[in-house]
Amino acid sequence: MGPTTELDRAVSDRLAQHELRYTSGRRAIVAALRQIGGPVTLPELLEFAGEVPQSSAYRNLALMESAGVVRRLVHGADHAYYELAEELTGHHHHLICESCGSVDDFTLDDDLEVRLEHAFDRATRAAGARSMGHLIDVFVVCADCSARSER
Repeated sequence: MGPTTELDRAVSDRLAQHELRYTSGRRAIVAALRQIGGPVTLPELLEFAGEVPQSSAYRNLALMESAGVVRRLVHGADHAYYELAEELTGHHHHLICESCGSVDDFTLDDDLEVRLEHAFDRATRAAGARSMGHLIDVFVVCADCSARSER
């Protein structure tokens, strides 16, 4: 089966550049990540991906990460979080709960993003480097954890 959406075409192209096929298991993972729409742990992903075995999901996620299709977010949580690569879905940042490890996406308005890019460009040029982009992770205590601690 060939690519059916713009996202599928982009994923198929990225995989092909790494001599990887867009298999049914990889399609199921991409479809689940698209449906979820934000960072997700492997157990959560498997609930949405249906018939993809856990060992196959780990292997496919690692291959798709190396091909630039999936991004793995690792921090102090029990599980890594996975999401479609920003280049496929759009620029965003993360709120990471330091208590439970949950990860949520957020975006900033375009004017602030431009000002940040200029500031990062100035800082990297001053260091003799070249800016390649930015990611912002904000560490929080999420609403659920805050509510639990107030009980």
